[in-house]
Amino acid sequence: MGLFPSVSGVSTDYVALQRVAIAPVSEELVLDESISASGVVIYDMHSGQQLFGRQARIQRPMASLTKLMTALLIVENHAMDEIVTIPANVVDTTGNKAYLPPGKRFTVGDLLSALLINSANDAALTLAQYHSGSVPAFVDAMNKRALQLGMTGTSFRNPAGLDDPAHWSTPQDIAWLAMFDMRYDDIASRLSSAGKRIVSLEGDTIQLYHTHVLLHEQSPVIAGKTGTTNAAGQCLMSIVEEGGKEYMVVLLHSEQRYKDMETILNAFNTTSSPVAEL
Repeated sequence: MGLFPSVSGVSTDYVALQRVAIAPVSEELVLDESISASGVVIYDMHSGQQLFGRQARIQRPMASLTKLMTALLIVENHAMDEIVTIPANVVDTTGNKAYLPPGKRFTVGDLLSALLINSANDAALTLAQYHSGSVPAFVDAMNKRALQLGMTGTSFRNPAGLDDPAHWSTPQDIAWLAMFDMRYDDIASRLSSAGKRIVSLEGDTIQLYHTHVLLHEQSPVIAGKTGTTNAAGQCLMSIVEEGGKEYMVVLLHSEQRYKDMETILNAFNTTSSPVAEL
């Protein structure tokens, strides 16, 4: 059983989560300078040991990795079969969208799928307004939850991850959040799904495809989340299953995130030795 086992419900005991915060760097993955990401962290999800870090505590924009917190608030507070009417203002949403039709009704579960599989900003807006009544109120809830989880290097300003000077996180904080999220089956199943079809109560069908390219290929990557904006560059959260273990990999501000992942996957075969954080 790993440090963060999958469970249907999570208590408010964060002892296991905080073990990650204090776990010493005890091993090295041999990674060369070809890694383009400015911020990198890799954890062994079973032991909580940090295997590699590059500016892992430096704050940077995290784009749609933001949606990992949006999803957490929804799963912790709502049933998947609740019905949500798509608000009229989704038409004003920018960036990646599922093109949810205003006035139509979808389940919370289907909107969560659009949020995590398709990385849909219109799903983020819809869920935020459904949960809190307004985006600012939802953002307040996001920041409160982040502090409860010990994410002291994180500041949220919107539920989708759009660029904002005060919207940032760290590779370490995102890794903690993602590992905590994976305890929920409703999140884990969507982060690992290559695609899904959602249907409104009125019969509107939307086909979703996961934005993480490696989930569509033969790869040890079993779950993940993408993010891209002008300020954040290419961001990526990946869970890798290798040698009977699971590893958390977070990349922020990458120029070639999948090339970076190829380098990291190759490095899992390299003998490790004690090292301080890079």
